[in-house]
Amino acid sequence: MVVMGNITTVQQIYTAFSRGDIPAILEYLSDSVVWEYGISDTDVPWLQLQNGKANVPRFFESLEQFELHKFEPKVFLENGNIVVALIDVELTVKATGVKVIEEDETHIWHFNMQGQVIKYGHRLDTHRHWLAYKGENS
Repeated sequence: MVVMGNITTVQQIYTAFSRGDIPAILEYLSDSVVWEYGISDTDVPWLQLQNGKANVPRFFESLEQFELHKFEPKVFLENGNIVVALIDVELTVKATGVKVIEEDETHIWHFNMQGQVIKYGHRLDTHRHWLAYKGENS
């Protein structure tokens, strides 16, 4: 893998996500990546801690439980080995029909010196996602 700027790496990850190319995303991750670090304890499938690259596909498999209407990365901030991205997201949980709208959902990406993602997490309204997963409107 060619080492590039961390913002560029995050943008490449989002491009791969938009085309459903999970193997391409995994190429950017360290083997010991911590995916969804700092997440509140919840039973929402797409908000689960995944330790190690081998377990990250579980996250992407869980996304099949909702229909994604909008995923719009709009701001990227970088300081040292951290990139923060602000994303507008709209989704509908398939089993319940409940829609979730997130303005400025925050994604935090931590990188090692080799340009690999070593830690990633969402910062979003976990309660709203839990309600939608359970079939309740917020």
